[in-house]
Amino acid sequence: MFKKICLSALLLASVFLAHGYSQEAEKIIFSGIPVLKISEGGVSRVVEDVKEDKALEFKCTITKIGDKYFWTSRDNVELIRIQSRAYLTFVATSGAGYVRIILPEMKDAAALIDETEKRYDYVEHMLIGLKSVTYYGKSR
Repeated sequence: MFKKICLSALLLASVFLAHGYSQEAEKIIFSGIPVLKISEGGVSRVVEDVKEDKALEFKCTITKIGDKYFWTSRDNVELIRIQSRAYLTFVATSGAGYVRIILPEMKDAAALIDETEKRYDYVEHMLIGLKSVTYYGKSR
């Protein structure tokens, strides 16, 4: 009887450890709110300001779990991280798009490049078939 109790306790402890402690914490790497939306489809192009009350619906969030990155706000698509000078780019492994962020410590230098870099902190580009949706926004 004692042997069965010990084996049951050991089994229960191993299940608890496997499920409770092996999962790594999710860390938010980036969060942004869009200001401008551009929809393109080859034969049409629509540019519109994103209204403040709708902006949270279209927020951009990237998280990290372990050594992997995810486009949390877009169905948790896995991302590849690429850093180049003032920019950090996350490319979807599915080919669904990318997010490019100006590194906060490089914002002043990047703002000298163009009005776009001055006005926005990130661009989020998504492909939907042959069409695309692009958001420009501010980090949170």
